[in-house]
Amino acid sequence: MAERAQVTSVEAIAAFRAHLIVYLSKARPALEEVSSEVIRTRIWMENDQRRFWQNELRTRSKKLERVQAELFSASLSKLQQASAAQQMAVRKARDAVHEAEGKLAMLKKWDRELENHTDPFMKQINQLQHSLVTDMPRAIAYLDQVIRTLDAYTGIPMPGSGRSGPPDTAAEPKEPGTEGDLS
Repeated sequence: MAERAQVTSVEAIAAFRAHLIVYLSKARPALEEVSSEVIRTRIWMENDQRRFWQNELRTRSKKLERVQAELFSASLSKLQQASAAQQMAVRKARDAVHEAEGKLAMLKKWDRELENHTDPFMKQINQLQHSLVTDMPRAIAYLDQVIRTLDAYTGIPMPGSGRSGPPDTAAEPKEPGTEGDLS
């Protein structure tokens, strides 16, 4: 067991560690942006859009009541010409109210569907974020330890060689039966 391990790729481990750090520096913000975008979309739908269409429905309903009252007044006064224009205004106002009601109903449906579609992805994103925050820093620390251990190992002199550091096999060929040969 006096043979020495041939450690030749400590640099590869160090390069992998460096690439892992770069990956983490890019992955964390990307995942945070995705999470933020989903949250912003939910808030936009649940609050902003809902409030907007509820106000629109109220405004359009008031307009419908007003034009219906005008039509009723015109029909009482028997103004035929004004009544046709007012009937068209009532139709347009009624259509606008129906549109606002439809938008609110669609918004409620989309709100449920958004939650159903994004929840599985958000769980995966949260798991990945947890891994990036907890597991990957431990992996980097482990790679640091591996690099230090391998560097220390490669610096240990071979027993009986009287040299420090790894043997240089290309410098001088050894003859069988000499002290440095293990065969």
